[in-house]
Amino acid sequence: MLELKGVTLAYGPVTAVHEATLRVAQGEIVTLIGANGAGKTTILRAVSRLIKPKSGAITFEGRDITGLSPDKVVRLGLAHCPEGRQVLALQSVRDNLELGAYIRSDTAGIRQDLDMVFGLFPRLRERAAQLAGTLSGGEQQMLAIGRALMCRPRLLLLDEPSLGLAPIIAQEIFHIIANLNQQGMTILLVEQNAHMAMRTAHRAYVLEAGLIVAQGDAKALAGDERVRKAYLG
Repeated sequence: MLELKGVTLAYGPVTAVHEATLRVAQGEIVTLIGANGAGKTTILRAVSRLIKPKSGAITFEGRDITGLSPDKVVRLGLAHCPEGRQVLALQSVRDNLELGAYIRSDTAGIRQDLDMVFGLFPRLRERAAQLAGTLSGGEQQMLAIGRALMCRPRLLLLDEPSLGLAPIIAQEIFHIIANLNQQGMTILLVEQNAHMAMRTAHRAYVLEAGLIVAQGDAKALAGDERVRKAYLG
């Protein structure tokens, strides 16, 4: 579904990712793990076209999207749930969710998907009229994921969904991620909690200083001594 071929990414003169090659097959959860600053978020930002590759190519469902604008890749079926949630604090929960459907004009379908999101996240239904900025961190993360789902993506990019959350809330978020995948959603996941990410994902890529240094089955990598010592404690 998604493939990066020799993608190099830079911020000005500083190269953040060096010739990354990776793929995500339909129906998979693939996770990127590595230390802070390894280039994980930068890769997600490149896929969603928030930054332009210095070299290499990105394809989505066989189509080269390297030069497309962010709104065009959303229309193709790719949604990005960013680090830090970035909800609109002074808008209601419902307004935030409806904003996620901005590319759509099918009113009945939007209403149906709103009910779907409220079914996934009952607390959002209870707080539909509440300002997003007054939600707890976990509720804001649920809102951010729900907002991304409102554009009916086929590939969901999740950046640090457990960041800043209590362990029990993080487990709840990951349970929802697994359920979404079981329903057919393909997911590319960046996650600071490598244990949780490796348990949830099918495959994993390990980044060090912008280089992919290991890849493979997530459970097999979790048992690799070097990966375990560096990232799993």
